[in-house]
Amino acid sequence: MIELTSLYMFIAASFLLCLAPGPDNIYVLTQGMTKSKKAAIITTLGLTTGLIIHTSAAAFGISVIFQTSEVAFNIVKYVGAAYLIYIAYQAFKHRNEALDLSVQNSSSELKKLYVKGFIMNILNPKVSIFFLAFLPQFVTPANGNIPLQMVILGLVFMIMTIVVFSSIGIAANMLSSKLLEKPSIVKYMNILTSFVLVSLGLKLALSSR
Repeated sequence: MIELTSLYMFIAASFLLCLAPGPDNIYVLTQGMTKSKKAAIITTLGLTTGLIIHTSAAAFGISVIFQTSEVAFNIVKYVGAAYLIYIAYQAFKHRNEALDLSVQNSSSELKKLYVKGFIMNILNPKVSIFFLAFLPQFVTPANGNIPLQMVILGLVFMIMTIVVFSSIGIAANMLSSKLLEKPSIVKYMNILTSFVLVSLGLKLALSSR
């Protein structure tokens, strides 16, 4: 089992990492601002589901492929960047549409947001490499079953992600709820969202291992 001291340190480090600005929590923040609290939470759940893949990859050594193979890393990186830019295009394309929370909170729309969050996360190879570097620091080899310890740490990280990201999305929605009553503000927020996503896509495309 994982030592309690290591676990407490891991929880603290995970909390700070979740708060640090990055593609995932920025995307959740924009969902909270431009759509709804529910949209932000569902997006968070999609992103967190993607972490299951990265945790499994780190626990069983698959992430080493991304760390050692530049071709594999670049393929996933460019596909992920293209997907971010595609989402940005969709936000810009619909920038003039009035905000309709009944549509934004429909089951079909929420399902799309969940899938978008999931795909965004798994198409970022840097997350796999991060997990491969981060999780082992809190593993105690003497306690045996290293893959199980890493899976447990991954689950803890996912819980922290859900709590922190959902809070960010809800807070963003509460702060922007009054502004969203003005159609022009919604338009500019969609433009801002597309700009942020394009920036994140380019940053991913230009990143290195």
